[in-house]
Amino acid sequence: MAGDDLVCAVDVGTSAVRAALVTHDGRRLLDAREERGPDEGAETFDAERLWDGLCHVLRRVTTGAPAGSRLRCLALAGHVGQVLADERSRPLGRAGGWADARGVREVAARWPDPATALHLTGRPAVTGGAVTLLHWLKDNDPSLHRRIRWVLAPKDFLVLRLTGQAATDVTSAAYTLGSDVTRRVWDAQLLAVGGKGPEHFPPQHAATDIVGTVTRAAADTTGLPPGLPVAAGGPDGTVGAAAVAGTAPGTVVDVAGTTDVLTRVIASPGQRPPGAVLNPYLTPGLWTCGGATGMTGGALAYWARLLGLGDPATALHRLGPDIRAVPPGCAGLAMSPLLTGSRFPGWNQMERGRLWGLGEHHCPAHVLRAAQEAAAYVVRQAVDTLMTDDAADTPVILTGGPSRSPDLVQLRADVLGRPVHASSEADATLHGAALLALVAAGLEPDLPTAQARSAPAVRRFLPQAPVAARYEQLYRQWRQAKG
Repeated sequence: MAGDDLVCAVDVGTSAVRAALVTHDGRRLLDAREERGPDEGAETFDAERLWDGLCHVLRRVTTGAPAGSRLRCLALAGHVGQVLADERSRPLGRAGGWADARGVREVAARWPDPATALHLTGRPAVTGGAVTLLHWLKDNDPSLHRRIRWVLAPKDFLVLRLTGQAATDVTSAAYTLGSDVTRRVWDAQLLAVGGKGPEHFPPQHAATDIVGTVTRAAADTTGLPPGLPVAAGGPDGTVGAAAVAGTAPGTVVDVAGTTDVLTRVIASPGQRPPGAVLNPYLTPGLWTCGGATGMTGGALAYWARLLGLGDPATALHRLGPDIRAVPPGCAGLAMSPLLTGSRFPGWNQMERGRLWGLGEHHCPAHVLRAAQEAAAYVVRQAVDTLMTDDAADTPVILTGGPSRSPDLVQLRADVLGRPVHASSEADATLHGAALLALVAAGLEPDLPTAQARSAPAVRRFLPQAPVAARYEQLYRQWRQAKG
Protein backbone atom coordinates (compact mmCIF):
# COMPACT_ATOMS: atom_id res chain seq x y z
CA MET A 1 0.00 0.00 0.00
CA ALA A 2 2.84 2.37 0.78
CA GLY A 3 4.01 2.04 -2.83
CA ASP A 4 0.91 3.98 -3.91
CA ASP A 5 1.66 6.82 -1.48
CA LEU A 6 3.27 9.93 -2.92
CA VAL A 7 4.35 13.27 -1.51
CA CYS A 8 4.91 16.54 -3.33
CA ALA A 9 8.17 18.42 -2.75
CA VAL A 10 8.71 22.04 -3.79
CA ASP A 11 11.95 24.01 -3.92
CA VAL A 12 11.52 27.78 -4.30
CA GLY A 13 14.99 28.88 -5.38
CA THR A 14 16.30 32.23 -6.53
CA SER A 15 16.78 30.99 -10.08
CA ALA A 16 13.84 28.58 -10.43
CA VAL A 17 10.79 27.00 -8.80
CA ARG A 18 10.80 23.20 -8.88
CA ALA A 19 8.28 20.57 -7.86
CA ALA A 20 8.46 16.78 -7.77
CA LEU A 21 6.29 13.80 -6.90
CA VAL A 22 8.24 11.41 -4.70
CA THR A 23 7.41 7.87 -3.60
CA HIS A 24 7.51 6.55 -0.05
CA ASP A 25 10.93 5.02 -0.72
CA GLY A 26 12.37 8.26 -2.09
CA ARG A 27 12.08 7.69 -5.85
CA ARG A 28 11.32 10.81 -7.86
CA LEU A 29 8.58 9.99 -10.35
CA LEU A 30 7.88 13.36 -11.92
CA ASP A 31 9.42 16.78 -11.68
CA ALA A 32 8.89 20.18 -13.23
CA ARG A 33 10.88 23.41 -13.29
CA GLU A 34 9.91 27.02 -13.92
CA GLU A 35 12.77 29.47 -14.45
CA ARG A 36 12.70 32.82 -12.70
CA GLY A 37 14.04 36.00 -14.26
CA PRO A 38 17.51 37.35 -13.38
CA ASP A 39 15.86 40.23 -11.51
CA GLU A 40 13.67 37.93 -9.39
CA GLY A 41 14.69 36.58 -6.01
CA ALA A 42 17.97 38.05 -4.80
CA GLU A 43 17.15 41.66 -3.90
CA THR A 44 13.45 41.99 -4.74
CA PHE A 45 10.83 39.96 -6.58
CA ASP A 46 7.20 39.89 -7.63
CA ALA A 47 5.34 37.60 -5.21
CA GLU A 48 2.35 37.19 -7.55
CA ARG A 49 4.68 36.01 -10.29
CA LEU A 50 6.21 33.56 -7.82
CA TRP A 51 2.74 32.19 -7.06
CA ASP A 52 2.04 31.82 -10.78
CA GLY A 53 5.30 29.90 -11.18
CA LEU A 54 4.36 27.55 -8.35
CA CYS A 55 0.93 26.92 -9.86
CA HIS A 56 2.52 26.14 -13.19
CA VAL A 57 4.93 23.50 -11.87
CA LEU A 58 2.28 21.95 -9.63
CA ARG A 59 -0.15 21.58 -12.52
CA ARG A 60 2.54 19.84 -14.57
CA VAL A 61 3.38 17.24 -11.92
CA THR A 62 -0.16 16.61 -10.75
CA THR A 63 -1.37 16.07 -14.31
CA GLY A 64 1.15 13.27 -14.72
CA ALA A 65 0.52 11.51 -11.39
CA PRO A 66 0.21 7.72 -11.84
CA ALA A 67 -3.32 6.30 -11.81
CA GLY A 68 -4.25 4.90 -8.42
CA SER A 69 -1.58 6.84 -6.52
CA ARG A 70 -2.46 8.88 -3.43
CA LEU A 71 -0.87 12.23 -2.72
CA ARG A 72 -0.39 12.41 1.04
CA CYS A 73 1.36 15.71 1.79
CA LEU A 74 3.16 18.71 0.32
CA ALA A 75 6.21 20.48 1.78
CA LEU A 76 8.06 23.54 0.53
CA ALA A 77 11.60 24.76 0.98
CA GLY A 78 12.37 28.30 -0.08
CA HIS A 79 14.98 31.01 -0.21
CA VAL A 80 15.13 33.61 2.52
CA GLY A 81 13.17 36.83 2.07
CA GLN A 82 10.03 38.66 3.10
CA VAL A 83 6.62 39.08 1.47
CA LEU A 84 4.27 41.70 2.89
CA ALA A 85 0.60 40.83 2.43
CA ASP A 86 -2.69 42.56 3.16
CA GLU A 87 -5.88 41.18 4.74
CA ARG A 88 -6.76 39.36 1.50
CA SER A 89 -3.31 37.75 1.15
CA ARG A 90 -2.36 40.11 -1.66
CA PRO A 91 1.30 41.19 -1.84
CA LEU A 92 2.07 44.80 -1.03
CA GLY A 93 4.85 46.18 -3.23
CA ARG A 94 7.83 44.14 -4.35
CA ALA A 95 8.90 41.46 -1.92
CA GLY A 96 12.40 41.46 -0.47
CA GLY A 97 14.89 38.71 -1.28
CA TRP A 98 17.85 37.38 0.68
CA ALA A 99 20.07 40.25 -0.51
CA ASP A 100 17.56 43.03 0.26
CA ALA A 101 19.51 45.68 2.18
CA ARG A 102 16.68 48.18 2.72
CA GLY A 103 16.81 49.45 6.28
CA VAL A 104 20.02 47.67 7.28
CA ARG A 105 22.09 50.81 7.86
CA GLU A 106 19.22 52.60 9.61
CA VAL A 107 18.52 49.74 12.01
CA ALA A 108 22.22 49.19 12.69
CA ALA A 109 22.52 52.86 13.63
CA ARG A 110 19.33 53.12 15.71
CA TRP A 111 18.85 49.67 17.24
CA PRO A 112 18.47 50.03 21.01
CA ASP A 113 20.94 47.81 22.89
CA PRO A 114 22.36 46.14 19.76
CA ALA A 115 24.50 43.63 21.69
CA THR A 116 21.43 42.15 23.40
CA ALA A 117 19.41 42.19 20.18
CA LEU A 118 22.11 40.40 18.19
CA HIS A 119 22.47 37.81 20.95
CA LEU A 120 18.72 37.11 20.93
CA THR A 121 18.56 36.86 17.15
CA GLY A 122 21.70 34.73 16.81
CA ARG A 123 23.20 37.14 14.29
CA PRO A 124 26.74 38.53 14.16
CA ALA A 125 25.51 41.77 12.56
CA VAL A 126 22.35 43.46 11.29
CA THR A 127 22.00 41.33 8.19
CA GLY A 128 18.66 42.33 6.72
CA GLY A 129 15.30 40.67 7.13
CA ALA A 130 11.72 41.58 7.88
CA VAL A 131 12.46 43.97 10.73
CA THR A 132 14.90 46.06 8.69
CA LEU A 133 12.51 46.19 5.72
CA LEU A 134 9.61 47.22 7.97
CA HIS A 135 11.73 49.93 9.54
CA TRP A 136 12.61 51.27 6.09
CA LEU A 137 8.98 51.24 4.97
CA LYS A 138 7.87 53.01 8.13
CA ASP A 139 10.08 55.96 7.11
CA ASN A 140 9.75 55.77 3.32
CA ASP A 141 6.27 54.36 2.57
CA PRO A 142 4.11 54.74 5.68
CA SER A 143 0.84 54.15 3.81
CA LEU A 144 2.01 50.72 2.65
CA HIS A 145 3.37 50.00 6.14
CA ARG A 146 -0.08 50.64 7.65
CA ARG A 147 -1.76 48.17 5.26
CA ILE A 148 0.42 45.20 6.24
CA ARG A 149 -1.42 42.26 7.78
CA TRP A 150 1.17 39.52 7.37
CA VAL A 151 4.96 39.48 7.17
CA LEU A 152 5.97 36.19 5.56
CA ALA A 153 8.92 34.29 4.15
CA PRO A 154 8.48 33.52 0.41
CA LYS A 155 7.50 29.89 0.99
CA ASP A 156 5.17 30.97 3.83
CA PHE A 157 3.37 33.29 1.42
CA LEU A 158 2.86 30.29 -0.88
CA VAL A 159 1.60 28.19 2.04
CA LEU A 160 -0.89 30.97 2.85
CA ARG A 161 -2.12 30.97 -0.76
CA LEU A 162 -2.42 27.17 -0.75
CA THR A 163 -4.15 26.77 2.61
CA GLY A 164 -5.50 30.13 3.75
CA GLN A 165 -3.41 29.69 6.92
CA ALA A 166 -0.47 31.87 7.96
CA ALA A 167 2.37 29.78 9.37
CA THR A 168 6.15 29.65 9.45
CA ASP A 169 8.89 27.38 10.75
CA VAL A 170 11.34 28.23 13.53
CA THR A 171 14.34 28.44 11.17
CA SER A 172 12.70 30.83 8.72
CA ALA A 173 11.53 32.93 11.68
CA ALA A 174 15.14 33.35 12.76
CA TYR A 175 15.92 35.22 9.54
CA THR A 176 13.47 38.03 10.32
CA LEU A 177 15.59 39.61 13.11
CA GLY A 178 12.43 39.46 15.20
CA SER A 179 12.64 36.00 16.78
CA ASP A 180 14.40 34.88 19.94
CA VAL A 181 16.19 31.97 18.30
CA THR A 182 17.03 30.01 21.43
CA ARG A 183 13.48 30.19 22.80
CA ARG A 184 11.99 29.95 19.28
CA VAL A 185 9.35 32.63 19.88
CA TRP A 186 8.62 36.10 18.51
CA ASP A 187 10.10 38.91 20.60
CA ALA A 188 7.85 41.97 20.81
CA GLN A 189 10.72 44.39 21.49
CA LEU A 190 12.71 43.19 18.50
CA LEU A 191 9.67 43.45 16.23
CA ALA A 192 8.81 46.91 17.53
CA VAL A 193 11.88 48.30 15.73
CA GLY A 194 9.96 47.61 12.52
CA GLY A 195 6.77 49.14 13.86
CA LYS A 196 4.84 45.85 13.99
CA GLY A 197 4.03 43.28 16.67
CA PRO A 198 3.84 39.48 16.95
CA GLU A 199 0.26 39.57 15.65
CA HIS A 200 1.63 40.51 12.21
CA PHE A 201 3.86 37.44 12.06
CA PRO A 202 2.68 33.85 11.61
CA PRO A 203 2.84 31.22 14.38
CA GLN A 204 6.12 29.31 14.51
CA HIS A 205 6.12 25.55 13.94
CA ALA A 206 8.49 22.65 13.48
CA ALA A 207 9.33 22.10 9.81
CA THR A 208 7.38 18.81 9.72
CA ASP A 209 4.20 20.15 11.38
CA ILE A 210 1.03 20.13 9.28
CA VAL A 211 -0.07 23.77 9.17
CA GLY A 212 -3.08 23.60 6.86
CA THR A 213 -4.76 21.85 3.96
CA VAL A 214 -5.16 22.86 0.32
CA THR A 215 -8.31 24.92 -0.21
CA ARG A 216 -10.81 24.27 -3.00
CA ALA A 217 -9.74 27.50 -4.74
CA ALA A 218 -6.05 26.57 -4.58
CA ALA A 219 -6.86 23.04 -5.77
CA ASP A 220 -8.61 24.44 -8.85
CA THR A 221 -5.55 26.56 -9.64
CA THR A 222 -2.78 24.05 -8.93
CA GLY A 223 -4.31 20.65 -9.68
CA LEU A 224 -3.60 19.50 -6.12
CA PRO A 225 -6.38 17.56 -4.38
CA PRO A 226 -8.45 19.70 -2.00
CA GLY A 227 -7.76 18.89 1.62
CA LEU A 228 -4.12 17.84 0.95
CA PRO A 229 -2.06 18.43 4.12
CA VAL A 230 0.71 21.01 3.82
CA ALA A 231 3.77 21.04 6.09
CA ALA A 232 5.51 24.15 7.44
CA GLY A 233 8.70 23.46 5.47
CA GLY A 234 11.95 25.37 5.90
CA PRO A 235 14.69 27.53 4.32
CA ASP A 236 16.32 26.00 1.26
CA GLY A 237 19.88 25.89 2.58
CA THR A 238 18.90 24.25 5.86
CA VAL A 239 16.58 21.77 4.18
CA GLY A 240 19.25 20.85 1.64
CA ALA A 241 21.85 20.38 4.36
CA ALA A 242 19.50 18.11 6.31
CA ALA A 243 18.97 15.94 3.23
CA VAL A 244 22.66 15.16 2.75
CA ALA A 245 24.06 15.37 6.30
CA GLY A 246 21.23 14.39 8.61
CA THR A 247 21.85 15.22 12.26
CA ALA A 248 25.56 14.45 12.66
CA PRO A 249 27.12 17.31 14.69
CA GLY A 250 30.25 18.77 13.15
CA THR A 251 29.32 18.07 9.55
CA VAL A 252 29.73 21.03 7.18
CA VAL A 253 27.50 21.12 4.11
CA ASP A 254 27.83 23.55 1.20
CA VAL A 255 24.55 23.92 -0.68
CA ALA A 256 25.79 25.67 -3.82
CA GLY A 257 23.49 27.70 -6.05
CA THR A 258 23.02 31.39 -6.75
CA THR A 259 24.74 31.76 -3.39
CA ASP A 260 26.58 29.12 -1.39
CA VAL A 261 24.88 28.34 1.92
CA LEU A 262 27.33 26.89 4.46
CA THR A 263 25.75 24.96 7.31
CA ARG A 264 27.35 23.16 10.24
CA VAL A 265 25.28 21.16 12.71
CA ILE A 266 26.11 21.93 16.35
CA ALA A 267 24.82 20.56 19.65
CA SER A 268 24.46 23.87 21.50
CA PRO A 269 24.30 27.61 20.70
CA GLY A 270 27.59 28.16 22.53
CA GLN A 271 29.48 26.30 19.79
CA ARG A 272 28.76 28.99 17.19
CA PRO A 273 32.00 30.64 16.00
CA PRO A 274 32.23 34.44 15.68
CA GLY A 275 30.86 35.73 12.39
CA ALA A 276 28.43 32.85 11.91
CA VAL A 277 24.64 32.90 12.05
CA LEU A 278 22.92 30.73 14.66
CA ASN A 279 19.70 29.00 13.63
CA PRO A 280 17.42 26.40 15.19
CA TYR A 281 17.81 23.18 13.19
CA LEU A 282 14.99 21.19 11.66
CA THR A 283 15.53 18.53 14.35
CA PRO A 284 14.61 19.71 17.87
CA GLY A 285 17.54 20.04 20.25
CA LEU A 286 20.09 20.78 17.53
CA TRP A 287 21.35 24.00 15.97
CA THR A 288 23.23 25.13 12.93
CA CYS A 289 25.82 27.82 12.37
CA GLY A 290 27.02 29.31 9.11
CA GLY A 291 25.21 31.43 6.57
CA ALA A 292 24.80 32.40 2.94
CA THR A 293 27.96 33.80 1.38
CA GLY A 294 26.46 36.24 -1.11
CA MET A 295 26.65 35.92 -4.91
CA THR A 296 28.75 32.97 -6.09
CA GLY A 297 26.92 30.92 -8.71
CA GLY A 298 24.85 34.03 -9.38
CA ALA A 299 28.01 35.90 -10.40
CA LEU A 300 28.89 33.19 -12.91
CA ALA A 301 25.41 33.55 -14.40
CA TYR A 302 25.82 37.32 -14.50
CA TRP A 303 29.12 37.16 -16.40
CA ALA A 304 27.79 34.55 -18.82
CA ARG A 305 24.87 36.85 -19.70
CA LEU A 306 27.07 39.96 -19.82
CA LEU A 307 29.41 38.27 -22.28
CA GLY A 308 26.48 37.28 -24.48
CA LEU A 309 26.95 33.56 -23.78
CA GLY A 310 23.39 32.86 -22.60
CA ASP A 311 22.58 30.97 -19.42
CA PRO A 312 25.44 29.38 -17.42
CA ALA A 313 24.69 25.82 -18.56
CA THR A 314 24.89 26.85 -22.21
CA ALA A 315 28.04 28.89 -21.65
CA LEU A 316 29.81 26.10 -19.76
CA HIS A 317 28.82 23.57 -22.42
CA ARG A 318 30.18 25.76 -25.23
CA LEU A 319 33.39 26.80 -23.50
CA GLY A 320 33.96 23.83 -21.20
CA PRO A 321 37.27 22.61 -22.71
CA ASP A 322 38.62 26.17 -22.93
CA ILE A 323 37.66 26.90 -19.31
CA ARG A 324 39.28 23.70 -18.05
CA ALA A 325 42.47 24.61 -19.92
CA VAL A 326 42.82 27.92 -18.05
CA PRO A 327 45.65 27.59 -15.48
CA PRO A 328 45.20 28.45 -11.78
CA GLY A 329 45.09 32.21 -11.40
CA CYS A 330 43.60 32.78 -14.87
CA ALA A 331 46.77 34.41 -16.22
CA GLY A 332 46.48 37.29 -13.74
CA LEU A 333 42.71 37.79 -13.89
CA ALA A 334 40.73 37.73 -10.63
CA MET A 335 37.42 39.01 -9.33
CA SER A 336 35.19 39.46 -6.35
CA PRO A 337 31.82 37.85 -7.21
CA LEU A 338 29.86 39.65 -4.48
CA LEU A 339 27.60 41.73 -6.70
CA THR A 340 24.95 42.28 -4.02
CA GLY A 341 27.19 42.58 -0.96
CA SER A 342 29.04 40.08 1.18
CA ARG A 343 27.31 38.04 3.83
CA PHE A 344 28.84 35.17 5.79
CA PRO A 345 31.50 35.66 7.09
CA GLY A 346 32.25 39.31 6.14
CA TRP A 347 28.76 40.84 6.52
CA ASN A 348 29.29 43.94 4.40
CA GLN A 349 26.06 44.75 2.57
CA MET A 350 27.73 47.65 0.75
CA GLU A 351 30.48 45.56 -0.86
CA ARG A 352 30.21 45.11 -4.60
CA GLY A 353 31.86 42.90 -7.19
CA ARG A 354 35.12 43.83 -8.88
CA LEU A 355 37.29 42.51 -11.70
CA TRP A 356 41.02 43.16 -11.75
CA GLY A 357 44.07 42.20 -13.80
CA LEU A 358 42.16 42.22 -17.09
CA GLY A 359 44.41 42.29 -20.16
CA GLU A 360 43.96 41.96 -23.89
CA HIS A 361 45.18 38.36 -23.69
CA HIS A 362 42.11 37.36 -21.68
CA CYS A 363 39.05 35.78 -23.31
CA PRO A 364 35.57 34.79 -22.06
CA ALA A 365 36.93 31.44 -20.81
CA HIS A 366 39.31 33.31 -18.48
CA VAL A 367 36.44 35.43 -17.11
CA LEU A 368 34.20 32.44 -16.40
CA ARG A 369 37.06 30.52 -14.78
CA ALA A 370 37.86 33.58 -12.67
CA ALA A 371 34.22 33.58 -11.51
CA GLN A 372 34.51 29.89 -10.55
CA GLU A 373 37.75 30.52 -8.67
CA ALA A 374 36.28 33.55 -6.91
CA ALA A 375 33.28 31.51 -5.76
CA ALA A 376 35.66 28.90 -4.34
CA TYR A 377 37.65 31.61 -2.52
CA VAL A 378 34.48 33.00 -0.93
CA VAL A 379 33.53 29.49 0.22
CA ARG A 380 37.07 29.01 1.56
CA GLN A 381 36.59 32.05 3.81
CA ALA A 382 33.35 30.59 5.16
CA VAL A 383 34.75 27.09 5.68
CA ASP A 384 37.80 28.44 7.51
CA THR A 385 35.45 30.31 9.84
CA LEU A 386 33.44 27.19 10.61
CA MET A 387 36.40 24.82 10.92
CA THR A 388 38.94 26.79 12.95
CA ASP A 389 39.80 23.80 15.17
CA ASP A 390 39.44 21.03 12.59
CA ALA A 391 42.17 19.03 10.90
CA ALA A 392 42.82 19.66 7.22
CA ASP A 393 41.42 16.24 6.36
CA THR A 394 37.94 17.07 7.68
CA PRO A 395 35.72 17.01 4.57
CA VAL A 396 33.04 19.36 3.31
CA ILE A 397 29.94 17.86 1.69
CA LEU A 398 29.06 19.70 -1.53
CA THR A 399 25.62 19.60 -3.10
CA GLY A 400 23.85 21.74 -5.66
CA GLY A 401 24.71 22.39 -9.29
CA PRO A 402 28.53 22.43 -8.95
CA SER A 403 28.49 18.96 -7.37
CA ARG A 404 27.55 17.56 -10.80
CA SER A 405 30.85 18.73 -12.30
CA PRO A 406 34.01 16.78 -11.36
CA ASP A 407 36.08 19.73 -12.53
CA LEU A 408 34.32 22.17 -10.20
CA VAL A 409 34.39 19.77 -7.24
CA GLN A 410 38.14 19.27 -7.76
CA LEU A 411 38.56 23.06 -7.92
CA ARG A 412 36.77 23.38 -4.57
CA ALA A 413 38.98 20.67 -3.01
CA ASP A 414 42.14 22.36 -4.31
CA VAL A 415 41.10 25.83 -3.11
CA LEU A 416 39.80 24.61 0.27
CA GLY A 417 42.86 22.44 0.81
CA ARG A 418 40.70 19.66 2.24
CA PRO A 419 38.60 16.76 0.94
CA VAL A 420 35.29 17.57 -0.68
CA HIS A 421 32.57 14.93 -0.77
CA ALA A 422 30.34 15.53 -3.81
CA SER A 423 26.81 14.37 -3.07
CA SER A 424 25.14 12.20 -5.67
CA GLU A 425 21.97 14.18 -4.91
CA ALA A 426 22.56 17.55 -6.58
CA ASP A 427 18.92 18.58 -5.95
CA ALA A 428 19.37 18.33 -2.20
CA THR A 429 16.79 20.97 -1.32
CA LEU A 430 14.09 19.22 -3.34
CA HIS A 431 15.09 15.92 -1.76
CA GLY A 432 14.97 17.51 1.70
CA ALA A 433 11.50 18.92 1.08
CA ALA A 434 10.36 15.41 0.17
CA LEU A 435 11.75 14.10 3.47
CA LEU A 436 9.81 16.78 5.37
CA ALA A 437 6.62 15.78 3.56
CA LEU A 438 7.18 12.06 4.28
CA VAL A 439 7.57 12.75 8.00
CA ALA A 440 4.63 15.17 8.08
CA ALA A 441 2.44 12.56 6.35
CA GLY A 442 3.39 9.90 8.89
CA LEU A 443 5.16 7.79 6.27
CA GLU A 444 8.42 8.16 8.20
CA PRO A 445 8.69 8.41 12.01
CA ASP A 446 11.13 11.36 12.11
CA LEU A 447 13.58 13.32 10.00
CA PRO A 448 16.77 11.47 11.09
CA THR A 449 15.20 8.13 10.18
CA ALA A 450 13.94 9.43 6.85
CA GLN A 451 17.35 10.88 5.99
CA ALA A 452 19.21 7.72 7.00
CA ARG A 453 17.02 5.60 4.72
CA SER A 454 17.81 7.73 1.66
CA ALA A 455 21.19 9.33 2.44
CA PRO A 456 22.82 10.17 -0.90
CA ALA A 457 26.11 8.53 -1.80
CA VAL A 458 29.17 10.78 -2.02
CA ARG A 459 32.25 10.80 -4.22
CA ARG A 460 35.45 11.82 -2.47
CA PHE A 461 37.76 14.41 -4.07
CA LEU A 462 41.17 15.05 -2.47
CA PRO A 463 43.30 18.18 -2.96
CA GLN A 464 46.04 17.78 -5.56
CA ALA A 465 49.15 18.81 -3.65
CA PRO A 466 50.91 21.00 -6.26
CA VAL A 467 47.68 22.65 -7.42
CA ALA A 468 46.46 23.15 -3.84
CA ALA A 469 49.78 24.79 -2.93
CA ARG A 470 49.40 27.17 -5.86
CA TYR A 471 45.84 28.00 -4.86
CA GLU A 472 46.96 28.67 -1.30
CA GLN A 473 49.17 31.45 -2.68
CA LEU A 474 46.45 32.72 -5.00
CA TYR A 475 43.86 32.72 -2.23
CA ARG A 476 46.06 34.87 0.00
CA GLN A 477 46.72 37.27 -2.88
CA TRP A 478 42.99 37.38 -3.62
CA ARG A 479 42.13 38.24 -0.02
CA GLN A 480 44.70 41.04 0.00
CA ALA A 481 43.53 42.47 -3.33
CA LYS A 482 39.87 42.19 -2.42
CA GLY A 483 40.44 44.07 0.83
